[in-house]
Order: sequence, then structure tokens, then C-alpha cells
Amino acid sequence: MPGAFQTTRRPRWSVLSLLWKTAASIVLVTVAIVLLLRWVPPPTSAFMLQQRLSGIVVDHRWTPMDRISPHAALAVIASEDQNFFDHWGLDLKAIVDAIEDNRSRRRPRGGSTISQQVVKNLFLWSGRSYLRKGIEVYLTLLMELLWPKARILEVYLNIAEMGNGVFGVEAAAQRFFHKPADRLNRREAATLAAVLPSPKRMAADRPSDYVIRRTWQIIEQMHALGGSGYLKQNGR
Repeated sequence: MPGAFQTTRRPRWSVLSLLWKTAASIVLVTVAIVLLLRWVPPPTSAFMLQQRLSGIVVDHRWTPMDRISPHAALAVIASEDQNFFDHWGLDLKAIVDAIEDNRSRRRPRGGSTISQQVVKNLFLWSGRSYLRKGIEVYLTLLMELLWPKARILEVYLNIAEMGNGVFGVEAAAQRFFHKPADRLNRREAATLAAVLPSPKRMAADRPSDYVIRRTWQIIEQMHALGGSGYLKQNGR
């Protein structure tokens, strides 16, 4: 009987040990990658690779934060995530508000934070599934733990798609306004933020009536946040 008991138990413990080692390895690898990217500029992103594989030419030029206009940083916060400096990557209130708001909207809006968008653009694939959302939540919390807010914002401004195949504020500034990112004015920065929800349909250099209206709404929200003083107050 003891021999039979051991025979039935050993395979089960072997499987549990294998699962534990696999999970631990995944955690260690993801921690190492996320920690490395705290200091090393990402050479590309998952979304850029998807574009390249579909035959789209990608325009991307990494630019450090001190060479990006403060207007650009403030515009994306005003447009995408006004609680950016206050949450730990997940804004539950924004998610609930988006669900309520989408009941009366033809175009649904998301409740993703800037941190979640960095994770999606940098690491994940397109589409919706519980598996993808679970990975997104894990990586978002890990990134918030290992990166300062300034780094999250810097990476977002460098990998967000701001035009069809145009990734990052430097490439967008050069493409649409023929100037470097550090010379963007308030209106130009707000226009780039206005096209973020749908950069393939909307164009910063040929703004539709919707983009123009949205641009001025973002400018008003930038003023409401406190302008450049808001960024200084939060350590930008």
C-alpha cells in the first residue's frame, strides 16, 4: 500500500513542481525585461512589429523627455488619463465611467490608463481576451512598481501611434508639423493627442471637424489641470 500511495502521489507533485518552476521563471523574465526598459530605450514595440509584418512602413524616432515639449506631455495626460499621477496603473473609476458613458455613445471609449496603453503597445497583441487582459494587468502593476511616472510618460510619448505607421511624438512632429518635438506648441500638441484614439482614420495635418473640436477641448482641459505648473508640481 505505501508503494502504491507513493506511485500515485509522485506524478502529481512533479506536475505541481513543474508549474511552480514555470511560473517563477516567467515572473523572473518579465521582471528582468521591465526593469531593463526602465533605463534602455525600447528599440521597437509589439504594435510596431505588427505594422511591419502587415507591410506598413514604420516611422519611429526615440527622443528623451528633455527634448519633448511639455505641451505634448500635458496634452496626452489631459486627453487620455487625467488621474495619471494619482493611480497605480489601473483607474477603476475611469473604467466604470467608460462603461456608463458607452451606453449612450456610438463610438465606445476605453477606460485604459496611459500605463495600460504603454503595456499594450509595448508587449501585447491586438484583440480582446481574458488571457490578454490578465497579462496586461500583471505587466501594468509590475511596470508601475519598477518605473517612475516620468519614465512611463516618456515611453508612452515615444511609442504611441499618432498617425498611420507614425509612432512617437518626434516622428509625428516631424511628419505633420515639420519641426522637432521640443518645438511643438500647445495647439499642435493637443492636435496630436486628439488623433490618439484612431490614428489610422484621423490625421493631425488634415484635421477633421471632430479633431478640431477635440483639440480645443483638450486645450481647455490642459488649462484646467494647471498648464505647465501641473507637470512641475508632479515632478516633470
